[in-house]
Amino acid sequence: MTIRVLLADDQALLRSAFRVLVDSEPDMEVVGEASDGAEAVRLAGETAADVVLMDIRMPGTDGLAATRLIGADPSLAQVRVVILTTFEVDDYVIQSLRAGASGFLGKGSEPEELLNAIRVAAGGEALLSPAATKGLIARFLAQGDGDDRDPARSERLGALTGREREVLVQVAGGHSNDEIAERLEVSPLTVKTHVNRAMAKLGARDRAQLVVIAYESGLVRPRTD
Repeated sequence: MTIRVLLADDQALLRSAFRVLVDSEPDMEVVGEASDGAEAVRLAGETAADVVLMDIRMPGTDGLAATRLIGADPSLAQVRVVILTTFEVDDYVIQSLRAGASGFLGKGSEPEELLNAIRVAAGGEALLSPAATKGLIARFLAQGDGDDRDPARSERLGALTGREREVLVQVAGGHSNDEIAERLEVSPLTVKTHVNRAMAKLGARDRAQLVVIAYESGLVRPRTD
């Protein structure tokens, strides 16, 4: 299958560079370009995009607002958003994860990193290594007072089985499915099944949101060391 990619950035030069890079790959193609968030949301539906490369700062409707709109639209449930940012520890990145983005990537990343991010996001996983995503989220949440857990999400954890909670803790710890399988002495396929079930029960679009939920619900506490 060909991964359909939508480019959303207010700088035409960057969009052109991304287009050349993406279209050079045999398994992906650029299906549209947007110069602001509102146009990105519209084109995400019109082009049936699989992945949106979304600049976080754009005039008018910015990338954060656009990500929220895409995440809230059931008709765009198949769309994965990859946030592109100059500031890899920007608070907006975390807000984007909470809004439904699959993760983030710095604009200074190598071309192969960007292409890999598109493939991983299209597959429904966090676009960076789970450890990198977890580390950023933990650092952000540690800025709170420690008592800002989401009661609604804490209550929804009750729908998880004991094994699903174990797997969720491991996901939030930054471990891959293979690593979790080794730790829990089960097969990677079994881990993937538990992850998918946890996502369905908690209303998470992908692995990155599972990490956020694990911290916001209080299941896992951020380390401050």
